Order: sequence, then structure tokens, then C-alpha cells
Amino acid sequence: MSRVLAVAGRELRSYLVSPVAWVVATVFLLVTGLLFYNVVAWYSLQSLQMMQVPEAAGQINVNRMVFAPTFQNVAVTLLLLVPLVTMRLLAEEKRNRTAQLLLTSPVRLGEIVAGKFAAALLLLTAILLLTLYMPLLVRAYGSLDWGPILTGYLGLILLISAFTAIGLFASSLTENQVVAAVLTFGILLGFWILGWASQQGGDFGAVCENLSIVTHLDGFLQGTVELKDVVYYLSVTALGLFLTHRVLDSNRWR
Repeated sequence: MSRVLAVAGRELRSYLVSPVAWVVATVFLLVTGLLFYNVVAWYSLQSLQMMQVPEAAGQINVNRMVFAPTFQNVAVTLLLLVPLVTMRLLAEEKRNRTAQLLLTSPVRLGEIVAGKFAAALLLLTAILLLTLYMPLLVRAYGSLDWGPILTGYLGLILLISAFTAIGLFASSLTENQVVAAVLTFGILLGFWILGWASQQGGDFGAVCENLSIVTHLDGFLQGTVELKDVVYYLSVTALGLFLTHRVLDSNRWR
């Protein structure tokens, strides 16, 4: 465990001394903040219109009308930004010719993979938690059900975990950071598109729904935590880490 923490600490320091983490955090907060403002403005307009109709007034729900679409917007933003964080994890080691030194060090491959994964996951989770000002701001001016908010953040953290593992795998395949970022985005977009294909129905639609990386987020946004959704994200994470380990293991013997 100490070696994993050492690798993770090294990666975190390299993130914080470079402009990448700060630029990603700034862009993430600006984009999600703007999208949140638009959703709140739309909610305010809809609330005023619905309150004029007594039958529709009871349908006003800030969690469903504000935070469900906000968390979906956050997920889309992460789809674009996670590749920028993960692209350097192993590609930079190869480009700087330090990969062989790392692979021949006393640190085991599993510890290297776990440490780099943990560093990126912690950084992205910290950036995500900066958006807690959104529910706190809404709570200061009205009522709010914290259950769906907490499960929504749990779902997003699991989503980040899966995204990070896939990004780490893509970074292990090349020494070009841009190629790693594009490859990561392509894989994640493929998983995302499966959610659209699931709308076709039938057996094919059911398979696509089970494989889609975004469909499994819906339950969390509604305030429910289902085992199948948790297992899915953990399985994708484990698969990404396993494939990364296999790639590094094959590189060590070349």
C-alpha cells in the first residue's frame, strides 16, 4: 500500500505543478456553472408558469427539474475533460523514456497501475466536489431533498472511476498524449452511443442498454442505488485496470 501511495503522490504532485489540472478544473467549473445557471433559469420560468395552474403546481420538483439535468450535463462535460487528465499518465512516461525505469523498479506493475489510477481518480473527484456549491446555493433559497443529490454524486464518482480506468488503458497504448486523449474519447463515446441505440427496443436494445455507460447513471440521479449499476461501473473499472496491467506486462518483455 505504501508503494501505491508513493506512486499516487508522485502523480498528484506532477499534476499540481503543471497547468493541466488547473486548466481542466477552471474549464470544468465554468462550463458546468453556465449550464447550471441555464437550468435554474429554465426551472424558474417553468415554475412560474406551472404555479398558475393549480393541478400542475404539485409537479414542481427541484431535484427532478434542476439537478437531474445538471448531473447529466456534468457527465457530458466529464466525457470531454477526463481524457485530458488521463492522457499523460503512461504516455508521458514512454515519451520521456522513463517507462522502462519505472517498469524495472522494485514497484510491482499492479502497484504502478493502482497508484496512477488513484491519483487521477482523486484529482477528478476533488474537481467534481467543487460543484457542491450548486445544491448548497439552492438549499439556501429553498427546499431540497438531499437523497438524490448524494446518490447523484455517488453515481458520478463511479462514472469517473470507469472513465479514468479506460483513459489509463488508452494512455498505456501509445507515447503520444494527443493520440491517448483521442482514443480515450473515442472509447467513451462508443459506450455513450450505446445508450442511444438502446432506444430501438428488442433484444439488441436491451443489450445496448446494459452495456451503455450512461444508462446506468439514471438510477443514481433518481435517488436509487441498484447493485447492477454499481457492479457495472466497478466491472468497467476493473477491466480497464486489467487491460492496462496486461499492456505494461507485455511492454516489459519487449
